[in-house]
Amino acid sequence: MYGIDFKGAFDTRRLVLHETYPAGCYPLEKSFTNAPVATRKAVPPTEEYPFRTISGDGVYQIPVGPVHAGIIEPGHFRFTANGETVVRLEERLGYVHKGIESLMAGAPIERAARLAGHVSGDSTVAYALAVARAVEAALGIEAPPRAVWLRALMAELERLANHFGDIGAICNDASFTLIHAHCGILRERVLRTADTCWGHRLMMNVVVPGGLAADVGAGGPAAVGGLVGEIRRSFPKLIELYDNTASLQDRTVGTGILNPALARRFGCGGYVGRAAGRAFDARRAPGYPPYASLRFEVPVLDAGDVDARVWVRIREVEQSLALIEQIMAQLPNGPVGVPIDGAQGGETREGLALAEGFRGDILAWVRIAGDGTVARCHLRDPSWFQWPLLEAVIEGNIVADFPLCNKSFNCSYSGHDL
Repeated sequence: MYGIDFKGAFDTRRLVLHETYPAGCYPLEKSFTNAPVATRKAVPPTEEYPFRTISGDGVYQIPVGPVHAGIIEPGHFRFTANGETVVRLEERLGYVHKGIESLMAGAPIERAARLAGHVSGDSTVAYALAVARAVEAALGIEAPPRAVWLRALMAELERLANHFGDIGAICNDASFTLIHAHCGILRERVLRTADTCWGHRLMMNVVVPGGLAADVGAGGPAAVGGLVGEIRRSFPKLIELYDNTASLQDRTVGTGILNPALARRFGCGGYVGRAAGRAFDARRAPGYPPYASLRFEVPVLDAGDVDARVWVRIREVEQSLALIEQIMAQLPNGPVGVPIDGAQGGETREGLALAEGFRGDILAWVRIAGDGTVARCHLRDPSWFQWPLLEAVIEGNIVADFPLCNKSFNCSYSGHDL
C-alpha cells in the first residue's frame, strides 16, 4: 500500500492489491493519483496468483470463491486435499478493498468518524467507539458520563446480536437447524431493541467523537429490560440442547483445533484467542470506562476447537446480560455529547485507542492536522490476526468441516480489506 519492500521477507506475494492493479501505484502514498485507472499505466498480469503447490499421489486442489452463495462478501479459498483430508488451505482476500485510509485523509473529523463506523457493518459500534476515543485522546476531551455508559450498552447489545447469529450459524453448518432458528429469533429481538433505542437496527452513526449523536429513546429502557428477561428465559434451554445433542457435539468437539502457542504468537484476540487460552480483553486491559466500574468475567478455555469457540460465545452472552443489567441500574443522567474543536490552535495531535468488538480488539490511531481535519487514520480489525490462523486449524480436518471452522472464526472480509 505504501510501496515499501521489506528485506528478508519470507513471502513477497501481494496481500491486498491484486495482479490487475496498475503497476507502480501505491494507494497510501501521498503522490498517489485518483485519476481513473484507464489513464494510468497498467501492466497486464502475466500469471495468476502463485498459490503454494503440494505434490503427491492423490493430492488435488479445490478452488472455492471468491463469489459465494448468499450475500456474504468475496474471498477465495484454495484447498489442497488428499481424499477428504485437507493438507493445506490458502486464502486470497482483498476483493473488497475500499480505500478507507485514503478517504479519511483530509476529511473533517465528523466524516472520518462516520466512515469508521461503516468499515464492517456488524461492528459499527465498536469501530465508531475506537475512533471516537482516539480522537478524544488526541484532543484531550472526555465524553460525558451518560454517553460513556450508553456506549457500553450499545457495545454489549452489538455483542449479543452477533454472538446469537454466530452460535446459530455454527449449528446450522452442522445441520442442526433448530438452534439456528431460535438464535435467529433472539438476534432479531436484539436488533429491534436497538432500533427502539436509537432508531437504527445496527446503531449506526450514533457513537461520535465527543459522545453520542442522540440519547436513548423514550421506550429504550423498557425495551432493554424486556430483552434481557426474554433471553434469560429462553437461552439456557438452547445451551442445554447444544450440550446434550450427541450428533452436534460429534461435529464440533475436537474439530479445527487452534494451538494456544500459535494464538499467542499471532496476538489473536476475541473468542478465537480466548478459546485457545489467550485471556486478552481490551475492556479489562488496558481497559476503558465504564468497564472498571462494572463486574464481569472474561471466559477463557484452552481446547481451541470449534466447541470451545461456541462456549466462549455462550459465556460472553451471559456476561453481556449481566453488564447490561448493571449499566441500566447505574446509568447517570446528563448530556450525551460535548462540542469538539479539531483545530485547537493549529497544533498537530495524535491519539490511539482500543475497543473490544465482538470479534476482538479493534485499534484506531488518528492524527489531527493543524486545521482540524484528519491527516491520517489507521484502523486494525481483529480479523487481521485471525484469518491466517484459519488456514492452520483446518489442516488435518476433512473438507466438510471447513464451514464449521470458518463460521466459528467468522472473520471479517470488509474489516481486513480496508
